[in-house]
Amino acid sequence: MNSAESHLQENWLKNIILFLSSQTISLFGSSLVQYAIMWHITLTTQSGFMMTLYIICGFIPTFILSPVAGVWADRYNRKVLIMLADGLIATATLVLAILFLMGFDSIWLLFVMAAVRAFGAGIQTPAVGAILPQIVPKDKLTKVNGANGSIQAIIMFISPMVSAALLATVSLEIIFFIDVVTAALAIVTLLTFVKVSVHKKAVGKQEVSYFSDFKQGIRYVNNHAFLKQFFLFFAVFFVLMAPAAFLTPLQVTRSFGDDVWRLTAIEIAFSVGMMIGGGVIAAWGGFQNRIKTLGLASVIMGVCTLALGLVPIFWLYLGFMGLFGVAMPIFNTPATVLLQEKVEEEYLGRVFGVMGMISTSMMPLGMLVFGPLADWISVEWLLIGTGIFIVILAIFLGRNKVLIESEKNTLNV
Repeated sequence: MNSAESHLQENWLKNIILFLSSQTISLFGSSLVQYAIMWHITLTTQSGFMMTLYIICGFIPTFILSPVAGVWADRYNRKVLIMLADGLIATATLVLAILFLMGFDSIWLLFVMAAVRAFGAGIQTPAVGAILPQIVPKDKLTKVNGANGSIQAIIMFISPMVSAALLATVSLEIIFFIDVVTAALAIVTLLTFVKVSVHKKAVGKQEVSYFSDFKQGIRYVNNHAFLKQFFLFFAVFFVLMAPAAFLTPLQVTRSFGDDVWRLTAIEIAFSVGMMIGGGVIAAWGGFQNRIKTLGLASVIMGVCTLALGLVPIFWLYLGFMGLFGVAMPIFNTPATVLLQEKVEEEYLGRVFGVMGMISTSMMPLGMLVFGPLADWISVEWLLIGTGIFIVILAIFLGRNKVLIESEKNTLNV
């Protein structure tokens, strides 16, 4: 380790606080826009097909870009990539705000905006996942990822309330402008205050092509038994999660009432749960074998999904939504740390790129089925069915010898 890297490690706490601050600022603006657009489409169309179209527009670009973005995250300065992604999203939001002010306010423009934002997220996600181990000591990754989950939950708690208040008092364009300002602040914070050394591969001359780098990443995953089983679980899990993730606002609108406060309430309940869950996983750290922690969280989410399809009382519905939120950081944190610990540093970007491909393709594939079905079958039945299958999947995860034994071997090292 050279003196510069040693200095960065000594100041890791200051660096990670500044880094997470920049991401929090950016996330707040993005959340305001995301909720505003989603609720605008839900309340004006009340259509499962339109929600599906919006969701697909928000995921397909990320899926297409993830392989390339994963390679970029391994070849180039990850901090610069994160700033470029924020800049792209802010510019697109500014253009959309101007178009709306000029009277071009068609729904299809919101779909285009969702696609552009997804493109930026496709660049940003593997870079953020890969940069954290550069800033944070390995033994602190679980706590930092857990704390990050709590910060995101706080933003998710605040942003729907702020977004709902803004929707009731100002135009959609004003919310777009707020997002532009927060993105600019995030870029300035990251550029000016966060010091991250450029990783080894990005410093040297690139000897192979993008395609060769991508093939090496795929070969690395394919030859890694743990990663193959891990990604297979996530692929099936994300398909089954689609109704709970995207159709619950539609369910609430149809079954409990189309008041904005109800849509706000389910987001707040979920976010409060995530805050609690983030605090729990940061303090507890999970089971020593992280696969068991994943299994526990999966069972909780499966039971909650089933319950969301059964409960007839809105306040009880909010309770299960809150419990669902508690399970999310307990699920996400060990999953992220497992990749950060098990994958060699030079492959981290590409592995997170593959993870991005899976997460962004499986949910839209699920919505291609569940979205149109929601116009023929009640969302309640879709939640009951997928909830049962998620619990079954969690049981299989807990009995997967490759994953369990791989974690045992890591613990014994």
